[in-house]
Amino acid sequence: MKAAARKKLVIGALLVLPAVIISVVVFVIPLYLSAPSGGVPGHNALESIDSPPSPSQARGFIRVMTVNLAHGRGSGRHQLLQSKKAIRANLDKVAALLQREQPDIVALQEADGPSIWSGRFNHVKYLAEQAGFRYYIRGEHVSGLKLHYGTALLSRLKPDNPLAYTFAPSPPTFAKGFTVCTLKLPSGLEVDVASVHLDFARGAVRRRQVKELVKKLSARARPLIIMGDFNCQWHGKKSPLRTMASELELTAWRPEAKDLLTFKKLKRRFDWIFIQKSKLEFISYKVLSDVVSDHKAVLAEIKVRDFAATP
Repeated sequence: MKAAARKKLVIGALLVLPAVIISVVVFVIPLYLSAPSGGVPGHNALESIDSPPSPSQARGFIRVMTVNLAHGRGSGRHQLLQSKKAIRANLDKVAALLQREQPDIVALQEADGPSIWSGRFNHVKYLAEQAGFRYYIRGEHVSGLKLHYGTALLSRLKPDNPLAYTFAPSPPTFAKGFTVCTLKLPSGLEVDVASVHLDFARGAVRRRQVKELVKKLSARARPLIIMGDFNCQWHGKKSPLRTMASELELTAWRPEAKDLLTFKKLKRRFDWIFIQKSKLEFISYKVLSDVVSDHKAVLAEIKVRDFAATP
């Protein structure tokens, strides 16, 4: 091969190399880290500590909460740049919030198992222990390269039928999914409670993920409480939230409201609680002002229809 031809070949290879590297980073790594799409039994669906019975047994209604943990970084810099001590301190703020508000069930997103970038410990178990929850279920939607995270549930009521479901891969963004279990409410009604996290970047992906969610949860054939970070709002005919609510017969608290923002950076309402409108009703609903991550926590009190709450 002549020198000029070799030079052209080398230059061509150098021009192509960045594109190859970018393709690997953007498409291959997210696919590699995605947990297998579909459902698997929830991780650590077990009794973690000895704690008192749920307050709901006495008050006749349940209190539920959803909060995005942001991998334990709080409202500060990226978790990889924070020490294990700082990560624990951030989670301690969440635990203090849970102890103050006393929810019976908590939906968590961006909830880490032992991961290299967030202190190498199980954030979900740590919160359960610090806040006095008897049960926790951790679902992994991303697993690999020493990263393990996804959605989770904390509960004072005994869970049954736990499932962690990972949506179909959606590179270049990392995998999302939901964790769900069955709980028996103080009234005796069995419900399925889910913690959901949808893709942050693309509406088309969120709509596809909602289709998977609807198909999977409707097959469980129980009244639903669905909470989480949906990364979208109610307005718009193509809103995944409207589709989900319609097909699963759910209702939200004042869905058109403009004073329930949960993501300050974009002034959006990304975090929601939905309930089965034929079986359940809201007593109260509020976005909490505490700064425990880049998302605000949402707290609601719910009762079974025609079930009188005890003052």
